[in-house]
Amino acid sequence: MSGSLFAVSDLHVAYPENRSVVDRIEPESDEDWLLVAGDVGEAFGDVERTLRELRGRFHRLVWVPGNHELWTHGRDPVRLRGEHRYRELVRMCRDHDVLTPEDEYPTWHGPDGPVTIAPLFLLYDYSFRPPGTRTKEEALRVAYDSGVVCTDEMMLHPDPYPDRESWCWARVATTERRLAAIDPAAPTVLINHWPLVRQPTEVLWYPEFAQWCGTERTADWHVRFRAAAVVYGHLHIPRTTHYDGVRFEEVSLGYPREWRRRGAPPSPMRRILGGRP
Repeated sequence: MSGSLFAVSDLHVAYPENRSVVDRIEPESDEDWLLVAGDVGEAFGDVERTLRELRGRFHRLVWVPGNHELWTHGRDPVRLRGEHRYRELVRMCRDHDVLTPEDEYPTWHGPDGPVTIAPLFLLYDYSFRPPGTRTKEEALRVAYDSGVVCTDEMMLHPDPYPDRESWCWARVATTERRLAAIDPAAPTVLINHWPLVRQPTEVLWYPEFAQWCGTERTADWHVRFRAAAVVYGHLHIPRTTHYDGVRFEEVSLGYPREWRRRGAPPSPMRRILGGRP
């Protein structure tokens, strides 16, 4: 097998400018895969249409949810909340042959392979707290006092879990068992919407926002589970960094006002394996 493994995230297709960018995403070969690391959009129909179109272009499409896909708001005719909304997104993906965190982990046999491709859905638990805070309650108070509050607090419902951190911890426990069952000789590519380690959040303009960006419980997963690369989004700070010798790729497109500031026309696909990253 030839081809390359590419990744994108935070497409936010409700913006017409972003929709135009997504319409131009094309593979380089018939054997290219695309990883979509969440935040395709907020409306269920937009997510379905975009994933269906991308699946028609790429040999294999892998999706993980971001927080925006999990929002429940009045403009969306699909009013499901929490886990029920996530499961409906998974059902939709299976209808269109899109792999999700609920499916068997595929193996990339192309250049730089074989590598186990592990799509993850882990959420966050408020453990990336602002300096000087020790509890979720203190961290949230600092965020509300500063006016930096994630919209998840209003739109991302944890049903049937009592809170978002409980949902996060359940996902972490289940996922950790699955990753531990992978062949210990197999390298992996780990894909999650939220960063697996805290360090990427240290460059945020508003450090109060970090509490909605991941969990300390995954801080060593890139080493424990032999990651050749870790793919994430959410922060809208596309870049390549390395932690413990492992390459981390943030592959966000972001909002039009953000990518316009970068100057060059956006080319959101990032090569993860195959060719030169």
